[in-house]
Amino acid sequence: MSLSMYDASVPVFIRMLGNLAAILRKGAASAEARSIEPTVLTGARLAPDMHPLTRQVQIACDAAKGCAARLAGVEVPGHPDVEVSFPELQARIDATVAFLDTIKPEQIEGAETRSITLKVQGSEMVLPSQMFLLNFALPNFYFHVSTAYDILRHNGVDLGKRDLLGVG
Repeated sequence: MSLSMYDASVPVFIRMLGNLAAILRKGAASAEARSIEPTVLTGARLAPDMHPLTRQVQIACDAAKGCAARLAGVEVPGHPDVEVSFPELQARIDATVAFLDTIKPEQIEGAETRSITLKVQGSEMVLPSQMFLLNFALPNFYFHVSTAYDILRHNGVDLGKRDLLGVG
């Protein structure tokens, strides 16, 4: 059985966004248990030149919905980047998953033969869709999900690899 572009994208995004939502719930619970203002965690970053947790979640959501929309040939839905709290970040993930749920396998069927055009730092980049998915969209998505995990873990939230992988 071959692996379709749909199978390698939409279900992967949905699963990992669920894991990210669980990680954020642990972050919120940790802030409450330790009497830490939640925005200390949502505004935390690993290094001064890196984005804070809120932006990591926003970019992960944008990467997932942008990839799925481009592969399906539909418009990428926009979400303003205004989240500052754990509940707002959860709502962003929920909205992204709701969009992903609208993408059906038949919309992505045949995407292997299409090209994807992206605007990256002011210039256009054209990639074959399989290269876009495997070498750009998925690595970018995983980077931001992992970085969100790392920020919370670095700030004392009781997380482990199983939380990131969603296996227990």
